[in-house]
Amino acid sequence: MNIRKIFLGIAVASVAVGAMRALPAHALLDEILGAPKTLIERAIEARSSKDILKDNEIVIDVNAIMADMETIKASTEIYEQRLLVTGLFDNQAMYDEFKSRVEMVEDVRELYWHVQFMSEEEQAAREDEMLDWADALELDATVGVRLIGTAGIADVNLRVAVDAFATVYLIGRARSEEELKKTLKVSSETEGAREIVNYIVVNP
Repeated sequence: MNIRKIFLGIAVASVAVGAMRALPAHALLDEILGAPKTLIERAIEARSSKDILKDNEIVIDVNAIMADMETIKASTEIYEQRLLVTGLFDNQAMYDEFKSRVEMVEDVRELYWHVQFMSEEEQAAREDEMLDWADALELDATVGVRLIGTAGIADVNLRVAVDAFATVYLIGRARSEEELKKTLKVSSETEGAREIVNYIVVNP
């Protein structure tokens, strides 16, 4: 999730996931805005508008593939043309087609493929291990809020994704090894996160 989108979606997300942290949306927003962050840390993304536009074009292309295949079983996050795709398919042919088509999307510098095929029977057998949509959304948003509220983390350059098994994926840019370590610590200490997969690069 683009962490900044939390500001726009927090009210809807709070209702959808059972009033996250038991706080009204406006109270949570006030808490975030009052967190000990510097103005620099809340500045616009540390990259060019051309780079951001290229990311958006790639995501649009992947979304068009999903629309053409009439599926919403996958989701994307991207930073500097490094594309992270997560999801869960129960149809092998559809999984294979989706993977093949995504691999053909132009201008992707690196593809981090975390889409899984799992039959309906296996999903049923592992139901107790898996998050439903609302729980995954809550964990995603909670990690994002914790990053926003932590001094020393330029959250605007980070993206978060969560899969059905409570694995938290991080992608983006950290300004230092210290910032990276702090980001990983905050994410791993978030209640409900079972595993952290890191695709953050350090680039001052």
